[in-house]
Amino acid sequence: MASWNSVGLEVTYQVFGWLTFVSWGISAYPQPILNFRRKSVVGLNFDYEILNMMKHWSYLIYNASLYFSPLIQKQYFDQYGYQQMIPVAANDVAFSTHSVVMNLVVLSQIAIYERGNQKFSKYAISIVAVVCLIVTICFFIALPSQSWLWLISIFNSIQVCLTLIKYFPQAFMNFLRKSTDGFSIGGVLLDFSGGVFNYAQMAVQSIDQGSWVNFYGNMGKVLISLVTIFYDSILMLQHYVFYPHKKWLSKNNREIKQPLINEGLIPVDQQTKDSVNSSSDQPATPEV
Repeated sequence: MASWNSVGLEVTYQVFGWLTFVSWGISAYPQPILNFRRKSVVGLNFDYEILNMMKHWSYLIYNASLYFSPLIQKQYFDQYGYQQMIPVAANDVAFSTHSVVMNLVVLSQIAIYERGNQKFSKYAISIVAVVCLIVTICFFIALPSQSWLWLISIFNSIQVCLTLIKYFPQAFMNFLRKSTDGFSIGGVLLDFSGGVFNYAQMAVQSIDQGSWVNFYGNMGKVLISLVTIFYDSILMLQHYVFYPHKKWLSKNNREIKQPLINEGLIPVDQQTKDSVNSSSDQPATPEV
């Protein structure tokens, strides 16, 4: 396994890595906090969350396996060369673990808070089912030859594919509602920063080693950064440019803010007197 050529670049690599963890880690909090304050998940796209769950589980399996398993590390070096570095850092494992926990928190909020008529779409459920089927098939293919590096690479590819599609339901929902109300922009800003730091971390490692192997040796990490930056840019444009300060209220949740007459400010005896006078002023109905 290769070592660092520059102490300065090694420190920079670690700094970028933990900045990624902090940015992506904190980005998971604005949405559950917003849900808690509103006691509602109306405006949050459920498909985004269930696809996010599958994405983070896949990424955790890839990162933890490559970081902790000597067998998988040996298979990596056999394929890419022993002069290379493992393209997974401690902050990658920490981020994946934290993301899985926070995603479970949001899913529990979906289960207990007001959600209007929102529900998981059949398309999202179908995608989850297909992913589970693919993973099962690939596991039994890898089992005889113990091709574990190939198997976790499948998980890495899955998380990239889910990253490509997980943002679309929320962006499309914002487009239909012409509003980003109920969706936390704070998480998007931090998510964008994490994508930039994550890509910068890989670039620093490549500069130190004079090689781009860590990029194509971990295409999942590269693509997750680029896709995150792209989609977060769209969500930021929706919030700040296309639909700024536009609130959306469903027909089922409309409330009358003020009554036409605030009877609470009129004394009870006055209300009774006015009612009697009103009745006496009305002409009697003739009997037939």
